Amino acid sequence: MTSQSLNSHRVDPDTAQKFYIDGRWSAPLNPASIAVINPATEEVVAHVASGSAADVDRAVAAARAAFASWSGTSVHARAEIIGRIHELILERKEQLAQAISLEMGAAINSARAMQVPLAAEHVRVARDLLATYRFKSVESGTAIEREPIGVCGLITPWNWPPIKLLQKSPRRLPLAARWCSNPANSRH
Repeated sequence: MTSQSLNSHRVDPDTAQKFYIDGRWSAPLNPASIAVINPATEEVVAHVASGSAADVDRAVAAARAAFASWSGTSVHARAEIIGRIHELILERKEQLAQAISLEMGAAINSARAMQVPLAAEHVRVARDLLATYRFKSVESGTAIEREPIGVCGLITPWNWPPIKLLQKSPRRLPLAARWCSNPANSRH
């Protein structure tokens, strides 16, 4: 059997050539693409959009614009949204495992047993932390108020992007931060 026969995931070429910015898929300002190579087979499995500095600026501006409304969202509403993200990961676990296997060259059983479940677990933990997180407290007579910090830039390693992204980003959502993410562009 070949890896192709074991993996049925197909990349939507239209979506792969866009970025998710400001709640919608949008084309890069300077169209260019990067070949995604399965390290296990050296096969090109997709071509994805390559962002420019202008695309990053656009994403950061959108995140900043969303920051005010998101930081005013109740803790309960944030927990519900994070909970929905958790549900969607579990609903799409096979599709995600297939994509991870192709992109990273990971064994499909590893993607199914480790990559997707651990990613989902990071999201669940972030949701559950909201129940006990102390945004306001008094310690040794000093009042402490934890406030959203703003936009965060997240860079993940190429070979663990789902887990690392979901290790970092759900912990930003409860704290009302917004973020822009990018996997490292090199396997070396």
